[in-house]
Amino acid sequence: MNKSLSIEEQAAFVSGGNRKRIAFIQACWHRDIVDQCKNSFLNVIKEFGYDADDIDLYEVPGAFEIPLHAKRLAQSDRYAGIVAAGLVVDGGIYRHEFVAQAVISGLMQVQLETGTPVFSAVLTPHHFHHGEEHVKFFTGHFVVKGAEVARACGNTVLQLALLETH
Repeated sequence: MNKSLSIEEQAAFVSGGNRKRIAFIQACWHRDIVDQCKNSFLNVIKEFGYDADDIDLYEVPGAFEIPLHAKRLAQSDRYAGIVAAGLVVDGGIYRHEFVAQAVISGLMQVQLETGTPVFSAVLTPHHFHHGEEHVKFFTGHFVVKGAEVARACGNTVLQLALLETH
């Protein structure tokens, strides 16, 4: 394939109108902040020829539930990629590191076991508090992370699809 084609042209070539969908799983803890990731993701994934209708949105109670949901979705073979978004905060107890490690390791395990790419926008900051400064910072940071994960997902899915067409 000619590498000078735009991303949109490559996506159209690969899809032939019937490519797999993308799943976006969001933890509901701190929804007002994490929603910024989802919104940004949905805006930027359009660069790769996906519309909002091509993305299946799922919600789980918290980040700890994301890996199992991602695995079930990957096993369905309906998705070209799965994106996870959540905010795991340090509430001053041991649980923060335990949950963060379990989620990130679980997501990696899902993609290695199923062959479906899994992308993480699960943030695990230390010392988060609900003060205006932290809420404002992480709200903006999730906008950036949503765009980054959309580009990572779009590029990876596109490249894998190009490999399959050769």
